[in-house]
Amino acid sequence: MKRISSRATSFDVAALAGVSQSAVSRAFTPGSSIAEEKRAKVLEAARKLNYVPNSIASSLTTKRTNIIALILGNMGNPFYVHVLHEFSRRLQALGRQVLIFTVDPGSESDEAILRALQYQIDGVILTAAQLSTRMTSLCHDRGIPIVLFNRYIPGSDASGVRCDNVGGGRLIAEAFLAAGAKSFAMITGDPKGTTSQDRVRGFVERLMEEGIRRSEIEEVGGQSSYDGAARAALTLFGDRAKPRPDALFGINDIMAMGAIDALRYRLALKIPDDLMVAGFDDIPEARRAPYKLTTVRQPINQMVEQTLALMHLDEPDRPIERGIDMPLASRLIWRSTIPVPPAYRSDVADDAGMDEAG
Repeated sequence: MKRISSRATSFDVAALAGVSQSAVSRAFTPGSSIAEEKRAKVLEAARKLNYVPNSIASSLTTKRTNIIALILGNMGNPFYVHVLHEFSRRLQALGRQVLIFTVDPGSESDEAILRALQYQIDGVILTAAQLSTRMTSLCHDRGIPIVLFNRYIPGSDASGVRCDNVGGGRLIAEAFLAAGAKSFAMITGDPKGTTSQDRVRGFVERLMEEGIRRSEIEEVGGQSSYDGAARAALTLFGDRAKPRPDALFGINDIMAMGAIDALRYRLALKIPDDLMVAGFDDIPEARRAPYKLTTVRQPINQMVEQTLALMHLDEPDRPIERGIDMPLASRLIWRSTIPVPPAYRSDVADDAGMDEAG
């Protein structure tokens, strides 16, 4: 049997409600100016007619789709799952939708952006590390802003918002030093990514200020993953002929957690008695009882708000902000994987009552 379509239009709703067609459009547009009594009439008429606004048809008139492309580069890191949640929540509250694309860690983002442009998006938020200047120019020439999230790309005129990763790396070094550590190791992430590079730089520079030579800081790549970090930890600490370092910095929380599990269950080390460990990000999983990880908290909500502010979504005719780099301060969160010196005891995180989503 042939399916028959009898969808109501905005003109049908306007006729039933006794208002203009433009009033129907305003009633379904967040933030539009319309009297509440008139909005109520429109919504009641729409309910009776089973009317649903057609966003595609609307975009033909307004030249705006209210769709924002979010390009994610490492869904294996729970930090970016949390980022996705925050952007989705905030954009939906603004009457916009998220179109998600993923790229493999360390891969170019150009192909994902080309796919996104097929959907007439209003903006791009990029969390992946690699982007060509050609692709930035292609978007900007079309009036589509690209904003980098938690990274910057040298030589690009795309604006970005990020955590002060250098400063965060310094905070971790200072925590280890305050707890009495004398020797140090790192499990690092994407060698091409500015995020990982900056955390390493801040950590190393602070230690070198204390007279520790760069060659004395051991380092193994962890592929920005739990499994990669577990293997790296076994490489660093298994079958050692020389003394074990006092402190281990996992460049992100998921790597610190992978290292902790390998050290505990494969090498029978006690954390922090045998080895201090710290991470970076403060993902919700890091707060759980098996880890209670000392880490650096990124100001995600503030970063999301500033990212959206740079896009000027409500002012599409405003010139695109170019070349802005906005680092935001991070915060050290003391928990149980580094002994807390007396001077820092008032800073210990109280996670009691926090749900799993943080």
